[in-house]
Amino acid sequence: MNPYIEALRLERWPRSTAILLGSLAYLFLETEKNYSFGDLYRLGMKIGLAFLLTWGISTVNYVINEIADAPYDRHHPLKKTRPLISGRIKRGPFILLGMGLSLSCFVIAWLFFPLTFIVFLLSLLLAGFLYNVPPFRTKDIPFLDTISESVNNPLRFLIGWYSIATAYKPFPPIGLLLAWWSFGNFLMVAKRLSELRWLKDKASLYRRSLLHYSPPSLLIGMILSMIVFFASYIWFCLERQFNRWLFYIPLLIIYFLLFFWKTLAEKAVMEEPEKLFRRPLFAFYTIGLGLLFILSLF
Repeated sequence: MNPYIEALRLERWPRSTAILLGSLAYLFLETEKNYSFGDLYRLGMKIGLAFLLTWGISTVNYVINEIADAPYDRHHPLKKTRPLISGRIKRGPFILLGMGLSLSCFVIAWLFFPLTFIVFLLSLLLAGFLYNVPPFRTKDIPFLDTISESVNNPLRFLIGWYSIATAYKPFPPIGLLLAWWSFGNFLMVAKRLSELRWLKDKASLYRRSLLHYSPPSLLIGMILSMIVFFASYIWFCLERQFNRWLFYIPLLIIYFLLFFWKTLAEKAVMEEPEKLFRRPLFAFYTIGLGLLFILSLF
């Protein structure tokens, strides 16, 4: 594989499918229209283009991350072989590649989508800067690192929502956004815990925030994220009168416990979500839950 393509981390495209949740939520929560085949085709094309643009901006964020994290990734046993650190690519051309991709995405967004969509697409890019680049670099600040990284979840949701919503109002339910953010924060805290357990003495050299963490504090962070998720989920269900979804809470608790088990039972670092969901247990349980929620809407 070309090292420049490798450095773009295109294999992480599944993360951008989070916009589909936003699009589906808008269709089911805010519209009562009976769509024709032509309507569905046009909606599908818009959502597909929104996915590609989100993937593109997420890729630009990986360009930022590859450059900003190079001094720290040298201390990671796996990431030290990344293209920029290993000298297989040059920094200048890589920056130009990221700038060109970013400009292309925003030009296309300007041609086909409303201003609200562009605002949240730009917010996704700015979130990458704040997370990776000094003097902000929120990834070095304990707990703010997971909070700021998890903001990408609701931002992608909002991109999906406004890919088909034509105006700022209606805004997505706050409870739903909080639940989606807190689930992402739960996963990021779990990843910090597995990094701390796996890297041990070298953990703070790779990620500065790990210097201020301890296993108990990270476990508390996971539990608090779980509590916020269920509080937000119940708020959303009661607000929108999705009372039957309250009966799914035991299934969701089992889902969270699977992640607890994965984090604590294995010595290896927690995989990225797109790798984790390749495991049959997580894949089938996730698909089953998704189908259950979708079918209940009908």
